[in-house]
Amino acid sequence: MPDAESATPADVIAAEAAAPVRKRAKPGERRVQILQALASMLEQPGAERITTAALAARLDVSEAALYRHFASKAQMFEGLIEFIEQTVFSLVNQITERDAPGPEAGLLQAGRVVRMLIQFGEKNPGMTRVMVGDALVFEHERLQQRMNQFFDKIEAALRQCLRGAADAGGSVTPSADAQVRASALTAFAVGRLQRFARSGFRRSPSEHLDASLALLL
Repeated sequence: MPDAESATPADVIAAEAAAPVRKRAKPGERRVQILQALASMLEQPGAERITTAALAARLDVSEAALYRHFASKAQMFEGLIEFIEQTVFSLVNQITERDAPGPEAGLLQAGRVVRMLIQFGEKNPGMTRVMVGDALVFEHERLQQRMNQFFDKIEAALRQCLRGAADAGGSVTPSADAQVRASALTAFAVGRLQRFARSGFRRSPSEHLDASLALLL
């Protein structure tokens, strides 16, 4: 290859043509790539607090490139939380709209909601660490508050399923019965997901799941 001083315009054009061209990400695509990388890093057992420097290195970009898409790391976690909320509550709606009301339907719906939540966590280990708060310990307090609200909504959905079951089953205190059972089911799901995350993803959250739900329901 000729040196810089002796290179002709044709040499320069040929060199530029041969150089690898970095494909420019489409609008929104880079945001998705950042969130995917963050979730992937959270899947590493025993992962410490993830820094923007480490995330940028994972993506082979500068930290400034990250901040062109997210104003802060907290916003990146909010992006993961939004994915969790949208996916889970879309599935909750599908489950609760599937069957006609009745004692058996309500119990089946509640069981399906808990099973879906646990299976979602099992398939998405990095998201599980966000859901149970392990990944949020050193992050902005509002992120943990948002996940608390997420589980409050799960409990409310379970309560609605179980209220219909209690009514149809002739309970004299249907609201109280539904509340107690919904609270127990939510605590069970959270406990299974916490054990999964804190075991380094070795303890399956769906272990003996059907038998456990049969006892609770």
